[in-house]
Amino acid sequence: MDERHGGEVNRNMVLRPHRRIVRETFLVFLAFCAPAFTVLYWLNAPNGAWLPVLIAQAVVTLAYVLSMVAARRVMIRVDATGISERGFLRRYVTFPHATLGRVVLLNLYSSGSLDTNQQLFVTDADGRLLVRMRGQFWSDTDMELLADTLDVPVVRVPEPVTLADLNRLRPELLYWFERRLTLPPSGRTLPANATESSDVTAR
Repeated sequence: MDERHGGEVNRNMVLRPHRRIVRETFLVFLAFCAPAFTVLYWLNAPNGAWLPVLIAQAVVTLAYVLSMVAARRVMIRVDATGISERGFLRRYVTFPHATLGRVVLLNLYSSGSLDTNQQLFVTDADGRLLVRMRGQFWSDTDMELLADTLDVPVVRVPEPVTLADLNRLRPELLYWFERRLTLPPSGRTLPANATESSDVTAR
């Protein structure tokens, strides 16, 4: 098997998110917690009220460690049985090849920016989302690898779209918290059934 970490090829057939995510998250954790708890200790230690601060620090640190363990366990596997995913704080699930309908590849505008991130959606024959890869966490190379590996049609949306476009045209591809956003549409179109586009790669 080939294991890939954010586009780096090792010996394993498992896809994993960018390794830099854990490192960047750790730096954010330090940048926030170190000064915050330093100030809290400085304010409370002189009057002996440091124990609640210590407990709060322990709880925050434990929550961070558990979330990082969960993040390191995130993976997508493709084998003879189908495609399997262990998402962040989600259980391990497997979708047999027979349930796969198509792969949708598109570029999604970042919120309030002209920058885009590639997004990959694996759906069943009815368009229900099974697996999603977001460019913030997965490499474009791994998305292309997954699209080429699965024996299903691949839809490549030629123009970047906004989150509002997906909310309006294909809300079933989005997470529940993304569907709650009410943003002005850009006027772009997206194949409603992901099979009507000339950018479908037939297999």
